[in-house]
Amino acid sequence: MEASLYAKLEGEKVRCDLCAHRCVIPEGKRGLCGVRENRGGTLYSLVYGRAVSTHVDPIEKKPLFNFLPGSLAFSVATAGCNMTCLHCQNADISQSPRVNGRIMGRDISPRQLVEEAQRQDCRTIAYTYTEPTIFFDYALDTARLGADVGLKNVFVTNGYMTAEALEMIAPVLSAANVDLKSFRDDFYRKICGARLQPVLDTIRKMFDLGIWLEVTTLVIPEHNDSDEELESIARYVAAISPEIPWHVSAFYPTYRLTSVGPTPASTLRRARKIGQDAGLQYVYTGNIPGDDGENTYCPGCGKKIVERIGYRVGRVDIREGKCAFCGSPVAGVWE
Repeated sequence: MEASLYAKLEGEKVRCDLCAHRCVIPEGKRGLCGVRENRGGTLYSLVYGRAVSTHVDPIEKKPLFNFLPGSLAFSVATAGCNMTCLHCQNADISQSPRVNGRIMGRDISPRQLVEEAQRQDCRTIAYTYTEPTIFFDYALDTARLGADVGLKNVFVTNGYMTAEALEMIAPVLSAANVDLKSFRDDFYRKICGARLQPVLDTIRKMFDLGIWLEVTTLVIPEHNDSDEELESIARYVAAISPEIPWHVSAFYPTYRLTSVGPTPASTLRRARKIGQDAGLQYVYTGNIPGDDGENTYCPGCGKKIVERIGYRVGRVDIREGKCAFCGSPVAGVWE
């Protein structure tokens, strides 16, 4: 299918304006993502309607904690990614098009995705597992159909998209979780094959567009776990809004980053304290089930208002967006 968001250049070259790489692609070649190809001066998406994975997940797995807790999300992905993270947990599908040219997946239309989400009693369609920006046209058509029947749409994203792409999908995008992998450009360049600033720009723009936003940082020992770096991330998020939830999650060695061990629980608790000291009202620890940092606490009275163990939600004491104990507003999407 012909792709959206590109410009034709001289000599049958094209410039892709979908993500922050803005690849200039010669005829017969693909962009860095491996799934957009220039054929005779026209840019095509190679993954439209080609789902490599579909699954029903709890919304907490995205992770989204202040967004319809306890509900189900119909998750969908295609092959490909616009980053080359050394620690990618889904590298077999995200890196395949770039590494070996393979476009895996099965044919399933946007309408079929929406119908399946409805059959599975999901309240949300989540574009996840790989980077949804690279299958933008597929996601956008699905999101529009989903919104028409009352489904919400969420992106689980690395945030490396252009403002043009974000503005196009914003009317049907209810929420997003953005990975803020580090607050150092050298980390992004060496570990992810990208840059920091476009991610920061996306986070701010999503908030400004009224998309419910949560941020995740995978805390990697010896790479981004210093107090200084965690404080920088927390202060940046808090300066946009103290109501943005920040998830600090445990790393486990995978793919090409196996030289360091898993993140200690003590590191995540330290990161959570740093976030709270920076003024963030909702800071969550991830990948250590049973930790107190999985719960939501009222910013007014401090009482536990959403109880969690892993992806399971227990008691929810929020009524019409307010704490059931003191009546303080609780930021999020609850109904």
